[in-house]
Amino acid sequence: MNIKSSETKSIRSMFQKCLVVVAACCISSCSTDETQTVATFTNLVMEDNFDVEGAPDSSLWSYDIGTGVNGWGNQELQYYTDRPENVKAENGVLLITARQESFENSQYTSARLLTKDKFEQQYGRFEARIRLPYGQGIWPAFWMLGADIDENPWPGAGEIDIMEYRGQNPTVLIGTVHGPGYSAGESISKEYILENDRFDTGFHVFGIEWGPEYINFYVDDVLYNQITPDDVPGTWVFNKPFYILMNLAVGGTFVGSPNAETEFPQTMLVDYVRVYEN
Repeated sequence: MNIKSSETKSIRSMFQKCLVVVAACCISSCSTDETQTVATFTNLVMEDNFDVEGAPDSSLWSYDIGTGVNGWGNQELQYYTDRPENVKAENGVLLITARQESFENSQYTSARLLTKDKFEQQYGRFEARIRLPYGQGIWPAFWMLGADIDENPWPGAGEIDIMEYRGQNPTVLIGTVHGPGYSAGESISKEYILENDRFDTGFHVFGIEWGPEYINFYVDDVLYNQITPDDVPGTWVFNKPFYILMNLAVGGTFVGSPNAETEFPQTMLVDYVRVYEN
């Protein structure tokens, strides 16, 4: 992890390009939401480029281990580990790998990383550049949970799914929020369809810009959805610190089980994770 007080020239260039594109998009009313808010979070406060080979930075990342209760609540099939076979940094990229193998009474292994108690922030721009895996039953995600989840169990703590994706639909991803009164099948979400391309053939930037009264979802330079307190049928719980998670699940209610055509191993490649504030 690198905590920086100022951005590098390349980061400034990237961010300025993004702002220009988003501003042009809003001016030309490319969104159906005329009241859409675009934040300009410019102060880089957390960055991990995974430049150190081996295990991810332990000052930033920890792991969920095992199967959780009832497959982490989603009937998932994998056993999460911290083994290098499932998670490691190599050649400047974090590799989260799902494998088909017998391990601790499970038939699959993978990894789930989180910044709980190590990096938590209220509001800002959260983004990661990722190349996704593919195949029936493959479920990668880049997401966030309310930091008070131990005292305020899900969905009361809130959840922001910056990116989740069904491996059998490699051109479609989903951005979602969960909270009290709008969780699981009643969550508030929107799909983004990648035209003339697939998410498993190259890297894409997935992110949110989050302020007191909105969460904006984007892919690369495309701002495709905004969720506000008026859009949720319950309490707006996105007014406190959240922490980051990245994982690669196998099976579960969201994607179904792998089939005979699902190839293993499957790997989620993460080029960087960055967080900005004002």
